[in-house]
Amino acid sequence: MLMLGFAGFMGILKIVLMALAAFGLVDAAFRREDAFRAADKQNKVFWLIILGIALVVSYLFSLLSILPIAGAVASIVYLVDVRPAVRQVSGGGGWNRRRGGSSSDGPYGPYNGGR
Repeated sequence: MLMLGFAGFMGILKIVLMALAAFGLVDAAFRREDAFRAADKQNKVFWLIILGIALVVSYLFSLLSILPIAGAVASIVYLVDVRPAVRQVSGGGGWNRRRGGSSSDGPYGPYNGGR
């Protein structure tokens, strides 16, 4: 009974780690290349490769191995350190870009009433 509960916990943990790596991979894919350089982080291709390997490793190997743990660390480093820096440089860009400005802004800039 105890081993069944442990196996269920490890299965849920494996899904969570795969979701972290997948989210990081998709997020990095939608970021601009120059934002990584401007944030003084590794380039976009580096993070795509690392997060892709982390996703594959977390799928293929048991969590008792060192490789999924290294993949989890890489995913957490991207989400906690790299992603906020790149978002700050690019103005919060990516797939959920929010527009700022006043309520009088039109699609091509501020509307000033023909003045």
